[in-house]
Amino acid sequence: MPSLTLLPDGWIQQARCVPSPNCDERSEGVQPELLVIHNISLPPYRYGGKGVEQLFTNRLNPAEHPFYATIDGLRVSSHFFIRRNGELVQCVSVHRRAWHAGVSSWQGRERCNDFSIGVELEGCDFEPFSAAQYGMLTALANTLKAALPLRAMTGHEHIAPGRKTDPGPFFDWPRARRAIDLPG
Repeated sequence: MPSLTLLPDGWIQQARCVPSPNCDERSEGVQPELLVIHNISLPPYRYGGKGVEQLFTNRLNPAEHPFYATIDGLRVSSHFFIRRNGELVQCVSVHRRAWHAGVSSWQGRERCNDFSIGVELEGCDFEPFSAAQYGMLTALANTLKAALPLRAMTGHEHIAPGRKTDPGPFFDWPRARRAIDLPG
């Protein structure tokens, strides 16, 4: 498992930094309590390309793929993106609010972006995630837990039911919970 360092500015030293403009300040005194797991692939069901990073940095070319035209103008981000090979990409400091959850609610609290960290796994709802991704997710979550008041981990599907389905049925929650020890 990789060893990670969270720097005082909220960036992981070992992550590849791809800053997103799609973020803003957290409300004063609000700290991240919730880790939200997502999946994403762009174009859909294709891995290894630049689409996700382009989406998070507002550089996705709508003419490059028919699906891209359907999400043109979307302004979203995530704190982290973990590729199939386990590479960690960071787009937003953990001290800022990334725009990953949208309309959402957790334990009666609305607007999960306000108090969460978003982690996108390169993947889809229809196939398992890689061992390298689970290894990096574990290292990341445990590093964040040591520095932030994280108290739970959940999926996008759980905070936006009926609207979102990720990380999907192939995400191994028992495996992740054993390795990370954060309740749902």
